Amino acid sequence: MRREIRLAGFGGQGIILAGHILGKAAALYDNKDAVLSQSYGPEARGGACAAEVVISDEPVDYPLFDKADIVVVMSLEASTKYGPTVKDGGTVLVDSDLARSNAEGPNIHSAPFTRTAEGLGNRMAANVVLRGVPKGASFEQAEKAFQKAIALEPEYLNHRLEYGRLLRDRGRKAEAKQELEKAVSLPPTSGALDARYQAEAKELLAKTK
Repeated sequence: MRREIRLAGFGGQGIILAGHILGKAAALYDNKDAVLSQSYGPEARGGACAAEVVISDEPVDYPLFDKADIVVVMSLEASTKYGPTVKDGGTVLVDSDLARSNAEGPNIHSAPFTRTAEGLGNRMAANVVLRGVPKGASFEQAEKAFQKAIALEPEYLNHRLEYGRLLRDRGRKAEAKQELEKAVSLPPTSGALDARYQAEAKELLAKTK
């Protein structure tokens, strides 16, 4: 079975990262084949962007699609442009703080992703909030997931950054410093956002005493 998912919003919301995490989770933990395509404007922040994820039981031979099984919109522009691209019977998720949907039906769902993230102390976490909390989720499971991800891709900066953040939040500062120092020392070649990840790692490392 093939599932086609489109996430759209504006630069700075973590749309591309959300698609990356979604595809990687499907590949690592559900043994699916997953492919991510992305598009964004020239602006570093505020420009339109979209992530398109294909998840399949079989190898994905073509990653592009017109209509999606699931469409997530996190801005008014994204709602206007991508809201109508859902398949008949598909699902639309709307950030009710920043977008709206003109469609109606049992598969059109609105929720305050951004406001919920602000309530948790970080507006930038809206891209995580929109995916919800999986059944059985825990800090222990998160740690195992990071360790597995790092074992598979030891040079991927964001794994080190986020694992260091988790360890720091859990009060394990010595281990956190080790992961953050590794993130800072890695060559920024594993992804387009590596420079930003390294800057975040340096800032977090400086706060970890």
